[in-house]
Amino acid sequence: WFYPFHTGRYAMDGVTQIFSPNFDSRPDGAGVSLVVIHAISLPPDRFGGSGVEQLFTNCLDPAEHPYYSGIHHLRVSAHYLIRRTGELIEFVPPELRAWHAGVSSWRGRERCNDFSVGIELEGCDTLPFEPVQYEVLADLLADLCGRFPVEGVTGHSDIAPGRKTDPGPRFDWERFRRSVA
Repeated sequence: WFYPFHTGRYAMDGVTQIFSPNFDSRPDGAGVSLVVIHAISLPPDRFGGSGVEQLFTNCLDPAEHPYYSGIHHLRVSAHYLIRRTGELIEFVPPELRAWHAGVSSWRGRERCNDFSVGIELEGCDTLPFEPVQYEVLADLLADLCGRFPVEGVTGHSDIAPGRKTDPGPRFDWERFRRSVA
């Protein structure tokens, strides 16, 4: 299937698409120049469930888990989610602005959502990420760099210091750098 606003291109073969309503158009002249790496698990520190997809599609049931009662009202989405199994899910095409970064700044530019692509890794601050996640992330980044003039890749914690910790201390930046070299 395709999005109602389908751009005519897919990021990569084998991508699962799940429509998120949490997007809008990028401001005029704002192209993609940054990739922001995030980490998420819902409920916290648990993997494999449908909580992330439900959050990104505004269907999170606050009665399903105590943590959900405090976040079910949020209207957020990343462009992509890479599950611990390596499954790649696209929620918002990268040509559009997904609501992933919140209050943020990179190299003096505010509002990182305007010019970035957000990639969530299924993970947390206390456990290492899976090797296949680094592989899929490297492939996705290569695809994005082939389509957009990406100037940098950074963590959510770097554009929203003090507010966010992801992708967290267990994300291996050196391994990531080697995988994209």
